[in-house]
Amino acid sequence: MTTAEKIGQLVQRMGGRQRALNSRLGPEELEKVRRGEVGSYLHVAGAEPLRELQRVAVEESRLGIPLLFAMDVVHGYRTIFPVPLAMAATWDPSAAESHARIAAQEASAAGLHWTFAPMVDVARDPRWGRIVEGAGEDPFLGAAMAAAQVRGFQGSDLSAADTIMAGTKHFGAYGAAEGGRDYAGADLSERTLRETYLPPFEAAAKAGTASFMTAFNALGGVPTTGNATLLRGILRGEWGYDGVLLSDWHAIEELMAHGVAGDRAAAARLALEAGVDMDMVSDIYGQDLIASVEADPELKARLDEAVMRILKVKRDLGLFVDPYKYHDAAREAAVMLSPEHRAEARRIAERSIVLLKNEGNVLPLAKGAGRIALIGALADDARSQLGSWRARGVEEDVVTLRAALEAVHAGVTYVRGADSRSSEAAGIAEAVSAARASDVVVMALGEDFDWSGEARSRSSLELPGAQEELFEAVASTGKPVVVVLMGGRPLAIPEVAEKADAILVTWLLGDEAGPAIVRTLFGDENPAGRLPASFPRTTGQVPFAYDHLPSGRPADPDLAKDTARYMDLPITPLYAFGYGLSYTTFDYGPVAVDRASIPAEGGRVTVSVAVTNSGLRAGDEVVQLYMRDPVASVSRPIQQLRGFRRVALAPGETRMVSFTLDAAHFAFWGQSGGWVIEPGLILLSVGSASDSIHGHAEVTLTGQSHGTSSPASIPVLSSDRQIRGNLNPT
Repeated sequence: MTTAEKIGQLVQRMGGRQRALNSRLGPEELEKVRRGEVGSYLHVAGAEPLRELQRVAVEESRLGIPLLFAMDVVHGYRTIFPVPLAMAATWDPSAAESHARIAAQEASAAGLHWTFAPMVDVARDPRWGRIVEGAGEDPFLGAAMAAAQVRGFQGSDLSAADTIMAGTKHFGAYGAAEGGRDYAGADLSERTLRETYLPPFEAAAKAGTASFMTAFNALGGVPTTGNATLLRGILRGEWGYDGVLLSDWHAIEELMAHGVAGDRAAAARLALEAGVDMDMVSDIYGQDLIASVEADPELKARLDEAVMRILKVKRDLGLFVDPYKYHDAAREAAVMLSPEHRAEARRIAERSIVLLKNEGNVLPLAKGAGRIALIGALADDARSQLGSWRARGVEEDVVTLRAALEAVHAGVTYVRGADSRSSEAAGIAEAVSAARASDVVVMALGEDFDWSGEARSRSSLELPGAQEELFEAVASTGKPVVVVLMGGRPLAIPEVAEKADAILVTWLLGDEAGPAIVRTLFGDENPAGRLPASFPRTTGQVPFAYDHLPSGRPADPDLAKDTARYMDLPITPLYAFGYGLSYTTFDYGPVAVDRASIPAEGGRVTVSVAVTNSGLRAGDEVVQLYMRDPVASVSRPIQQLRGFRRVALAPGETRMVSFTLDAAHFAFWGQSGGWVIEPGLILLSVGSASDSIHGHAEVTLTGQSHGTSSPASIPVLSSDRQIRGNLNPT
């Protein structure tokens, strides 16, 4: 290969725009392909048009190297599933894996090889709009969801025609952006970076993700796209990762705006030296790298490494054996939005819904619920259910809450009341009239699709527009009010929490949003989702995370002075991480461990608890295991998630739920660097939420050892088995 041809493999170009795919693939673009100046395209799709583009690369260029075709397939390709934050609310990695498997089947049928997903950034400030794309605030839950999606996209054989490359993003600490402002920098201790933000990426690397994408922002003043310590040091060096590393959109060019490169050639050099293999659309590698490479043998070696990684993944996809394997128009026509795919989208949507409040058991609604006033613009907003990334999803495929409710219940009166954006309050009077004429009110409140996502940070987490005024007016009628809270982030809704009779968090659920919500409202499905991120009482309470460090003056609910709290707020969030209710009830037995102590080197302990459905309905309980290291060489969080299992229980059924932990799960980043497992007592607790603990146990670590991985990225062995008799918890 010539130097120019090598550089061409590092170039990813736009084949179109997100909403105008393939629109840039004209004669001039094809000439670039013939000259070997392109290695990949994004914003392209379609088995037939991409077959022709691939034919030009394979049959009309000198080397015949196939192209990679990519798109942001974030939560579905044609069949749109719940947004990723909602999928995390299932607390069911198998649901995330199933979604990714279906997305890969559809995307690969449309000629694609590569998705820029999963997004695994831990987000602890819900003002950040991209919290909707990840798994929320916890690294352990995030790591489980990350690995599951990688497995779903890539399957067991990347060369199979129905798999695609995962593109795990955005490597670094993008979710820690200051003030929740997208693209803003992050300034973290190494311990926080290692323990909180990197574990989902490490889990994805262990799961075999074929690629990573760098973050836009800077970490400690060093932009990730030029951060050799982070990319070559941690990712490639410590973790041994040898897959493709891609920049984000124009991120190499933006090294100049960050102030670490004086010109395009310097930006290109900095990124390549840091370990970035492919340049997304800025064309800096294509236009400004060759002179530096030809003048510097060391940089030429870096170029060769990058080219080899890109060629290797093309080989792993099987493109050198059959470059047209992804271009079967018959398969493309058959696989999209199949009945089986829609059914799975509905199932996962149902599993995503979180019940926050159910005063007086107003839910589930009786089948003959009488007159229902359905109020709120979001109830009839198909576009919003597609979320901020829609791939090839279309509004016509979405079943809205209004459509689904009217299909199963004759006595529905729908009024918009107030828009989810506008402060216009003219429709409130009509909503109040409808409420007064009803037996029960269902209100769709929250944020539409364009309030969350990239570049959609908010300074306020309160309900936007005139929705709070609408809610207050409707609640004042005295009719039972069920709030269906939609959107892509936690919201500050203290007034709703106080006055609504019931609250269902339904996020943005995709094509089957309406049926999933309606089946839950009427009790055909029992909600069992749990919050993957805390809901604050007010915007001023964020950032807030359940696993915060203790203080020398811990927050005291009875003392507003001289403790670590706000004077004007309770010390707790409105709804805590892991929280969620059910239409049934669950009882917990004593928590037991199979041994009182384990060695820090290679030790293992199993924690068990019996859980019984003590109510009258079948339902799922999400059993959560937390740990605390009360005395260590550095201050440790007040609790950390170390296991979870979603368990289906019939009325009266009891199951023994077990978690097997390695000693490495108790490691932390030491003062001198490196993972440390120290001797001493570990406190274990089991419950149904981070603030709802039902039992405790202890285990003692003996000796000292050093870990090699983030404990949050190490899978926990968990199981459940039915046991005889009813449980009498003590």
